[in-house]
Amino acid sequence: MKQRLYIDTSVFGGYFDEEFSEFTRPLFERLQKGEFRLLFSAVTQDELSSAPERVKKLVTSLRVENTEFMETNDEAVELATQYITEKVVGQTSLADCLHIALATINRADYLISWNFKHIVNVQRIRGYNAINIKNGYKELEIRSPRDFMTYEDNS
Repeated sequence: MKQRLYIDTSVFGGYFDEEFSEFTRPLFERLQKGEFRLLFSAVTQDELSSAPERVKKLVTSLRVENTEFMETNDEAVELATQYITEKVVGQTSLADCLHIALATINRADYLISWNFKHIVNVQRIRGYNAINIKNGYKELEIRSPRDFMTYEDNS
């Protein structure tokens, strides 16, 4: 079974960003080859609505047969709100919390992000997962695209 990856908005932008493209482009190549199942949410779709045209083209280039679309629902909103209520992050981070909540309730194998302030951050990951476990969900693996690099074994 393919691993299911929830990719937040920052990763789509990272494809074209000089600082992040080195690690983002290979991830998208693997997605295009069908190595993973992409979880794409309404939150990501909304955030990308004002993105540059080249980012939108990247989204539409992804293979539909390897993509699951997730709507925002009450369960996700409640979990995201709890992350804020329990002060994992501040109130301005609702969209980030919705990404975490959607990935959690849809049982993503990984959430991938370049957002080191609110998402890919050891303290915040511990906070998100403490709340996830308290609510009967499994821990969510949160990583950056760098963790999905493949390296040739020349030994």
